[in-house]
Amino acid sequence: MNSDNNVNLTEEQTASNAVQTTPAAEEEQRETAAGFDQEVIELEEGKDSASGFDQLPDLYEESLKQYQEGEVVSGRIVAVDKDYVIVDIGYKCEGHIPIHEFIGPNGENTAIVGDQVDVLLERRDDEEDIILLSKEKASKIKIWEEISSAYQEDGEIEGTITAKVKGGLSVDLGGMSAFLPGSQVDLQPVRNIDSLIGQTFKFKILKYNKKRRNVVLSRRIIMEKERAEQKSATLAMLEGGKVVNGVVKNITDYGVFVDLGGIDGLLHVTDMSWGRIGHPSEVFHVGDPIEVKILNFDRENEKVSLGMKQLTEDPWLKATEKYPIGARVWGKVVSLTDYGAFVELEPGVEGLIHVSEMSWTKKVRHPSKIVSVNDIVESEVLDIDPQKKRISLSMKHVEPNPWDIIGEKYPEGTIIEGKIKNITDFGIFIGIDEGIDGLVHISDISWTRRIKHPSEIFKKGQEVRAKVLKIDKENERFSLGIKQLAEDPWKTIDQRYPVGKSVSGLVTNKTDFGVFIELEEGIEGLIHVSELSRDKNKAAQVEVGDMVTAKVINVSPKDRKIGLSIRKLEVDQEHTVYRDYLHSRQEATTPLGELLQERLEESELRRLEETEEKE
Repeated sequence: MNSDNNVNLTEEQTASNAVQTTPAAEEEQRETAAGFDQEVIELEEGKDSASGFDQLPDLYEESLKQYQEGEVVSGRIVAVDKDYVIVDIGYKCEGHIPIHEFIGPNGENTAIVGDQVDVLLERRDDEEDIILLSKEKASKIKIWEEISSAYQEDGEIEGTITAKVKGGLSVDLGGMSAFLPGSQVDLQPVRNIDSLIGQTFKFKILKYNKKRRNVVLSRRIIMEKERAEQKSATLAMLEGGKVVNGVVKNITDYGVFVDLGGIDGLLHVTDMSWGRIGHPSEVFHVGDPIEVKILNFDRENEKVSLGMKQLTEDPWLKATEKYPIGARVWGKVVSLTDYGAFVELEPGVEGLIHVSEMSWTKKVRHPSKIVSVNDIVESEVLDIDPQKKRISLSMKHVEPNPWDIIGEKYPEGTIIEGKIKNITDFGIFIGIDEGIDGLVHISDISWTRRIKHPSEIFKKGQEVRAKVLKIDKENERFSLGIKQLAEDPWKTIDQRYPVGKSVSGLVTNKTDFGVFIELEEGIEGLIHVSELSRDKNKAAQVEVGDMVTAKVINVSPKDRKIGLSIRKLEVDQEHTVYRDYLHSRQEATTPLGELLQERLEESELRRLEETEEKE
């Protein structure tokens, strides 16, 4: 190779460089060539001519020794074409790097003229004046040097998590893939590990093998170190009563654990709010920043109890002033029980509306029939006990009591009409006003009829008339009567059935003590066993449904009883027959005979009367 080759380019090379180089690169080449030419001129003019020419071979050899194959050097991009990136490394000719080494993940070309780049000298071809370089191989060599240095000096290395692999994650260390085990990702198991992909972190080198191209990393070691440093600083500043900031680390049924900086504190659910909290997850999420107060700090065991509601004043301290007895308040229903509904008047202050205080007229079996959770209701304060943190509320007191005016609207003796709302064993309920029902007791349905169950006569929904008997406001009872619509037939019973009257009726019932005879609808008389026929056979043959005739022997309107007798009726009939017989014979007798007959008749009548009295 002659000196001309060192200075001048062939026409073909010139043409090629004209395509490959940029104006900036051409300018640099001209300056370099001019500088070299100036040295030659100076040498030719005799300035240190002998020694200068003698040193040229040495300088050339020195330049060759500076760059060896397999060596990593730094260069500057001077040109970019479709196949190569041209890099000036200060050698007699420029190096070529395949363009694909500069193609990014999205297909873009990352090579920029003027950028400095580290390259590996792969091969040198002096005949063709070409140096083949590699940026990727240089990067890997440099990365291995960094890995080795970080491992030997217990340092750190930066990398980007690129993908999830079996057992952990893959990390890009700048062209070199490393393995991050799942156990070394974080201090705690990561639920959403995909969220880490694309993020850049610092790592420790656990082990590496250059021949196998194997590198194992740990992020947890760095985090443990940081946490230990934070813990020391946190422990030094913690004290009871102090307000600190933290981050929600974990959520349980009974509270949340807060990271205060290397040490965790427990915020119990009862210390979260003065109000009601069903579950901590309703208020907090993992990662939420939170301000808390240190309630208790056990330095020896490193246990911290936290409170959040203690940052504000207890609302019960002023509850008596805000909710005096008789005040009307609004609140949200937060809970239902069998005995009532709890209403939140403000966070931390709840009152109870008992089922008995929900309606003036409705019989509330369960509060869910009246209100639902989250309903906004108005109520009146009945009582308040700040020490026990209890407030008694009433919904019905917000409305006027209908029982206060029902007596004026329906005075006793008023005839009302309504539908039967319900039928029970003891009577029927008739709807009067909204929520107010009147009761007709079974004993007030009929004066005379024996009723085993009201359903024998009435049906639910049937329209009926009744008379107001009594209104009990205190016990909220409205008494009605149906039989009172008509006069009591027993008031005139002694006029319709006077003693001595002969009556007939059907036998309705037969008992051991006698038989009952129906004289009219609902009116029965009793023939005692002693008042049955003197003929025992006839008395025994009386059955239910037989028509019998008897004599009224006593009447008691007060006791609603009528006494009857077949025996006395038979005696009366015998007297009548005997008298008729005697009367018929009187017409055929003499005056003497009439006298004797009258005496005999009087004697017989006395005998019969005595016999009747004895019986």
